[in-house]
Formats: sequence, C-alpha cells, structure tokens
Amino acid sequence: MIRQPWRAASRRLLLLPPQPSPSPSTRPRFRFSSSTATAASQEQPSMTPAESAIADLLRAKLQPTELLVRDVSGGCGSMYAIDIASPAFKGATMLKQQRMVNAALGDVMRAWHGVQLNTRVSE
Repeated sequence: MIRQPWRAASRRLLLLPPQPSPSPSTRPRFRFSSSTATAASQEQPSMTPAESAIADLLRAKLQPTELLVRDVSGGCGSMYAIDIASPAFKGATMLKQQRMVNAALGDVMRAWHGVQLNTRVSE
C-alpha cells in the first residue's frame, strides 16, 4: 500500500489579522534620591502599597541613594524589578550586592515568582 503524501490543502488554516503587541508599562519610573526625596515624591506618581513596602525595607537596611521598585507582573505582585544604588555595596561583588538585597527583603520574596535586580555602588 502506498501512502499519499500529506497535502496542505487537506487542512484549512485560520489566519487572524496581526494584533498590536501590548505596549510596555507606560507608568513612569520612580527614582528615590536622598538629596531630593521631597522633590522626587512630589514629581513622581505614587507607588503601589506593595512597591512602597519593598522600598521602605530597602531604605531602612541599605540606605540607597537611588531606588526604583516596579511591579513587572502586570499588577499581580508576583515579579518585581528593583534598581538600587547604595554606598553599602562598596567593595562587594555583584553577587554579594544581590545577596544583600535578598537579605534585606527577607521572607517578602518567598511569595514572588521572580525578581530582576540591578545593583550598583552609589557615587
């Protein structure tokens, strides 16, 4: 018995018109600077309560000169992007800096799916 080769015409394909890709978060980034804390809080939109709680923990333990906390999970609180500059990181490797952030956040991170960390020594 000879098998017939599969023919593309035997199946119908449903082609949908292209959909625009979702735009990245249009929410402005929040930067915290100890020298301009008042001005920054007046110019930037307020953070969500979860973002504020994360920022408060990091401010208390690492005294950052710059801090950006964003919920990048679409608002469900399962993934955060943290950009932090602190003098506490001086002399520490990138891995050690990230471990310092993890230690500062403690058990808060256990409920997250993931975190994007960008650490650097403040100048």
